[in-house]
Amino acid sequence: MSDDLSEVSAGEQRSRLLDLLDQAGAHRVLREPAPDLGLAEHLPFPFLAIVGQYEMRMALLLAVINPAIGGVLLIGPRGTGKTTCVRSLTDLLPYVEVSLCPEGCLPPGAHGDGATDVCPDCQRKLTAGEPISHYEAVKLVELPLNARLEDVVGGINERIAVQQGRVRLELGILARADQNLLYIDEVNLLDDLIVDAILDAAAQGSYTVRRGPMVGTYRARFVLVGSMNPEEGRLRPQIMDRFGLRVPVHGLADQAERYEVYRRVRRYQDNRRRFLMEWAEVTAQARDEIGLARELLRQTGLSAETVEVGLALVQALGIDSHRAEYAMFEAARAHAAADGRDMADVGDLRAVAALALRQRRSQFMAEFFAQQGEEDAAIRERLDALIHNGR
Repeated sequence: MSDDLSEVSAGEQRSRLLDLLDQAGAHRVLREPAPDLGLAEHLPFPFLAIVGQYEMRMALLLAVINPAIGGVLLIGPRGTGKTTCVRSLTDLLPYVEVSLCPEGCLPPGAHGDGATDVCPDCQRKLTAGEPISHYEAVKLVELPLNARLEDVVGGINERIAVQQGRVRLELGILARADQNLLYIDEVNLLDDLIVDAILDAAAQGSYTVRRGPMVGTYRARFVLVGSMNPEEGRLRPQIMDRFGLRVPVHGLADQAERYEVYRRVRRYQDNRRRFLMEWAEVTAQARDEIGLARELLRQTGLSAETVEVGLALVQALGIDSHRAEYAMFEAARAHAAADGRDMADVGDLRAVAALALRQRRSQFMAEFFAQQGEEDAAIRERLDALIHNGR
């Protein structure tokens, strides 16, 4: 008999039983059109279709190529494409090797530094030829402004606790963002408690949740991407310092470019699938190039001249934070890798210096240290006078 109960061989008379089974079984269900549940389909605007805004797009791509840069902060007025640009990254994000082990073990060489330290369980699996990791596409995880602290760090699953009488900690947004991009729109409006949680996780690469007797430590190695409108409030200096690159996003000044924005947005809204298909080929090429750049980054270094000029620039600008050099040099390496080169030169430094160093100078700290120097000089002067009079 055929697998399809609705089929009968030639000459057979169809029984009423088969009709009933066909009407009540899975075949009828499969033939029914899928109900419209009101779920929105994820069809983001193509990244490469964004008009202008070269610095914003470059900063985001550099952060994808090299997560060590420390993330990107986009600062500008409403309607300049900040959120659209970040969300359009989803079609360009590469695949990364993700551990299957609770300890985060990866196969030897996966770290790019020859590290072979794995837990005993993973060592047993490697010896037996079993996988301890798999590949997943990098995701864009968004943190909404109305998120509670329990949503961000995780907490007790109340439904399981009530229905099953078991207490279990659920992963929070920070844990789900591990090895992914964590995007915060209107980051300057976040609650201070949530900002503190993000700062702790970003600094340590992990965080600990304690709920009564329950304790869980989760990995949270993410690329932090934020956007904000400075008219709506300033960003706390603590989290501002966590962004490796800062981009002021202006509206386009050229009239032809502004009209092209209108044309592309209208075509996208009229038929999103068709518009995405028009950009599908170049999007796929860009995604492959990003993957190649990430591989090349492992061998990309800094020329001696680049190091010398970079250090001198930071010193000349009077920047105290050591994250300035780190973000600038890592961005220069990513810029060289994106260009297919394994050595960053001063040209790469010039391309990323403003991104990494702007807004890092503090007039308050400059005045503070100047005042401290004056106070130290007064102390030494009084001490020398006492010593001289004592003699």
